[in-house]
Amino acid sequence: VTTVIEGRAGFLLYWLDRLEAVSDELIIATRDGSIGEKEGYPKGLVRRLDEGEHLDRVIAIGCTFMMYEMAQTTRPYDIKTIVSLNPIMIDGTGMCGACRVVVDGETKFACVDGPDFDAHKVDWDLLFSRRKAYLGPETDSSER
Repeated sequence: VTTVIEGRAGFLLYWLDRLEAVSDELIIATRDGSIGEKEGYPKGLVRRLDEGEHLDRVIAIGCTFMMYEMAQTTRPYDIKTIVSLNPIMIDGTGMCGACRVVVDGETKFACVDGPDFDAHKVDWDLLFSRRKAYLGPETDSSER
């Protein structure tokens, strides 16, 4: 098990000791370079894959954009990649429809059909456009 954790800065990372305990290798990346690699996980992962490292499966959990980036990073290498779309859930019952996502051409609800899906089958363009539905109210709220 190789675990990769990334954050904007080292102080934002937590449970590094727990991750290290359950991983054969723990790779830490921070955008500011305060801990671990500064280049971020996509470049580091691509470098390792280009050097011949083999991965059986990638499980990506985090923000929607990070999971999208991971899907795009692993696609050319044909590595099975699972994403956990729990960041798009609100009520967890399928009633609100906020977690609606298209996977392999079928409409799914992350809260009842997932939250884990094949990253290479998620319609990321549609998902990102749906995520923008609340952008106005979120921006207004943060300004208040």
